[in-house]
Amino acid sequence: MEISFNRQGLNLTLQQTKQALIRCLIAPISLCCVFIAPTVYADTQTAQYSQPASSLTFAQAWQQLQQVSDKFKAETQQVNRAQAEQEASHSLSYPALDIAGSYTHLEKPIELDLRDLNPLAAIDPSALPPQLGQALAAIPGSMFVTPFTEQDVFRASLQAMWPIYTGGRISAAQGIKAAQVAEKQQELALVQRDLFTLLVDRYYAVTVTRVLTETQQQLVDSLTVHASHAEKLEREGQIATVERLNAQVALENAKVSQRSASRQFEMASLALSRMLQASHVEPLSPLFMLEHQPALGPLSQLTMTQHPALKLLEAKELQAKGLVDLEKGGHYPTVFLYGNYTLYEDDSLFSQIEPNWMVGVGVKVPLLSRDGHSGKVKAAKSALLQARHTKAQTQQDLGLLVEQSYRQLLQAHEEVAALNTSLALATENLRLRELAFNQGLSTSVDRVDAELKLNAVKTQQLGAQYRYLQAYAKLMAISGQLDEFIGRTQQENLHASE
Repeated sequence: MEISFNRQGLNLTLQQTKQALIRCLIAPISLCCVFIAPTVYADTQTAQYSQPASSLTFAQAWQQLQQVSDKFKAETQQVNRAQAEQEASHSLSYPALDIAGSYTHLEKPIELDLRDLNPLAAIDPSALPPQLGQALAAIPGSMFVTPFTEQDVFRASLQAMWPIYTGGRISAAQGIKAAQVAEKQQELALVQRDLFTLLVDRYYAVTVTRVLTETQQQLVDSLTVHASHAEKLEREGQIATVERLNAQVALENAKVSQRSASRQFEMASLALSRMLQASHVEPLSPLFMLEHQPALGPLSQLTMTQHPALKLLEAKELQAKGLVDLEKGGHYPTVFLYGNYTLYEDDSLFSQIEPNWMVGVGVKVPLLSRDGHSGKVKAAKSALLQARHTKAQTQQDLGLLVEQSYRQLLQAHEEVAALNTSLALATENLRLRELAFNQGLSTSVDRVDAELKLNAVKTQQLGAQYRYLQAYAKLMAISGQLDEFIGRTQQENLHASE
């Protein structure tokens, strides 16, 4: 009995797998600051959308994304395919039953000459007495020939074979298929977390760019009033022409920045809509920050025990172990039961002699082969060691990733807190500069500079809040606490509605 197994399906490119997993986690997210517009997701449709324009909370958007994402559906089918192949491997232990038929044309029918069996029949008639010799010579030669088969032979039979011992190769092949199912399930979990962090980026990018657009519009409105006031003061001779030109230049620059922010808002909205396959999506969940930051210890522990990358490598390790057992089984004998039942045969003498059915036990012992079992066993053991080393390296990389993301979270939180004071200072400075300019005690340059500083502080704080959400979402995704993040967004929705 032969057990065939596609070793390429094992796909033990563990170093590439590890690098892809970590690169997927560490890769910079599409919006690192509010000035970088998100790109449109490559795998979404551009012509048709499954949902009309709608307002969605983050929880609703996440639920819709899992329903419409083609990437998520493709990975789900990978899991279904692996499960189907695992179910198919169960049949390796079952008996095989076949119907075999054949047609054979012989050079000549198989015959038996009785004179070859009876020495008396082979006596030369001339050596016998005349009367006896004449009597034997009168007998035709065909009387001594017995046909066993026809020249055209037709046969049909029912054949059965049941392996009862294969040196562990069947169980090893089934174990590899089970490990491949676990591998595809973890790959699906990785894709799910990747989509989650991408949704966080795009969902809150719409809010951030909208607020940025509003802030830039406020700056344009304020500078428009200031430029108009500067023109009046110039006509009255209270300020020089250069003061009025400075106000107009600042206004034009603000208009350019406002149009740029508006385009970023349009692109962010487009990216989110394409991702959710809707004509337009209006985010309802606001930006938020936690009063108390999560502890680093539990986050690291959850990551090291539940992260799909580690479980995926464990599945790779199980596949490598199964491959070792599979190759070792090639040195052991194969024992099987077999049987044959004749369904149809011609009316020859041989068919009458041959039994209609037969059963038995067979054994196949490998003595010398060209498969190179020893080398394959060594290769399988190397793959096993490679899986273990890759897992250890991945644990170190994940630990470092948690540390980096946690510090990014703290850094963003500290920036927001520090910019609160800067915001208050910039607001008061603008108020004083406005009063001084109106009284002729300050120049337009001072007034515009104060306005731009206030706008810059607002923009920096907005960017810090967005980076905080990115870092928090990444930490929750790495540690497998997606529901925790979604629960926080729902709490913020309730606070905003009150």
